[in-house]
Amino acid sequence: MRTHHHIYISWILSFLILRKIAPLPLRLALKRLIDIIGSVLIFIVFSPLILFALIGIKLTSPGPIIFKQKRIGKDGEEFTIYKFRSMIHNAEKLQAAIADQNIMSGPVFKVKDDPRITPLGKLLRKTSIDELPQLWNVFKGEMSLVGPRPPLRSEVEQYKGWQRRRLSVKPGLTCLWQINGRNNIINFDKWVKLDLQYIDNWSLSLDLLILLKTVAIVLLGIGAE
Repeated sequence: MRTHHHIYISWILSFLILRKIAPLPLRLALKRLIDIIGSVLIFIVFSPLILFALIGIKLTSPGPIIFKQKRIGKDGEEFTIYKFRSMIHNAEKLQAAIADQNIMSGPVFKVKDDPRITPLGKLLRKTSIDELPQLWNVFKGEMSLVGPRPPLRSEVEQYKGWQRRRLSVKPGLTCLWQINGRNNIINFDKWVKLDLQYIDNWSLSLDLLILLKTVAIVLLGIGAE
């Protein structure tokens, strides 16, 4: 009898927890609406910077202006992410040559003072202008304004079981990782725990808080890659 009682209590607690962390359809619809309106407004507001990036990359570095790359989104769905190119045109082919300089633990590659980044690219990254083309990903519904950053398939293939839960929501332009000192977080487990913290405590007010903090950080040039 006690065993059945414990099972029943556990089921009730699990149900309440799921009810607490699962976003309601209305809130999800509002989040999507905010993504659509927000991506359009941000594009309009930052259109002068977008034009600056387009012209600057064209004049200072050979190769395409827009960098395209396959990333993994919600539930493992693959999509093409867009960024202003901030590296030399064959940067991905040169990654193996500097693999020993990776400062990140886990399935993520990050090099301090990456020699593949162009002079203009450093400015684009410091101001996060290089991320603005992802507004198109947000508008299309592949990404959200706020959510875990989208990983490469090669990274996902190295995930531990518990880390895969970061793929349960749409990836985003910004997240808790970015407003908590992304350059200072070199432990991938800590990065994922921040993503899971966001997923488990998601609310529209949390999204707004992250967006406001992201704007402040970008304006101050803090934590830029």
